[in-house]
Amino acid sequence: ASGFSALYRNTTGNYNTASGYKALYSNTEGKYNTASGYEALNKNTTGDYNTASGYSALWKNQGDYNTASGSYALNNNSTGHSNTASGYSALYSNTEGNKNTASGYEALFLNTTGLGNTASGNGALYTNTRGNYNTASGMYALYKNTEGHENTASGYYALYNNLAGDRNTAMGFKSLYSNAQGLYNTAIGYYSLYDNTGDRNTSSGYKSMENNVGGGN
Repeated sequence: ASGFSALYRNTTGNYNTASGYKALYSNTEGKYNTASGYEALNKNTTGDYNTASGYSALWKNQGDYNTASGSYALNNNSTGHSNTASGYSALYSNTEGNKNTASGYEALFLNTTGLGNTASGNGALYTNTRGNYNTASGMYALYKNTEGHENTASGYYALYNNLAGDRNTAMGFKSLYSNAQGLYNTAIGYYSLYDNTGDRNTSSGYKSMENNVGGGN
């Protein structure tokens, strides 16, 4: 341990490494943890196999097998396990969500119990709370998703307004941008299905079906 009060309360925990002010401060029984940075893994008591690098990374953690890199990454994690967060405040609000991966500034920021999500890019899947198995690649992709499941968005603002729609695929700048609850839509291309709110539409090409609002095309 290196740093003021690092591993301060450790009793039976083994194979831990702490570097920084109050890093792993509360740890008692947790093992195989690594904390580097101001108050990284500060509240961890029994969580095992966690790695935190950055100011307050994994601050409240009690879960296992989590990796956080960046200030406030996975800051509020309680019992969530097997999560990976890279970037400032990535997966910040996660409490019980498992097997999520967030890379980028505030990616998956509001996620609490959602599981199996992957977000790459600033603000990607930012509002997701309980949605599962979503993949967002690109700045603000799937930004407003809260409870939608199994969506894939690739591109800046792709599926931006999706709230509870499931199993949609959007590839391209602002593709399926307005979709909120539509299901089983596929949009490929710049502004493709931009205004869509319906279900089971497939569109490919520059601004293809841009103003479509219904379903079944």
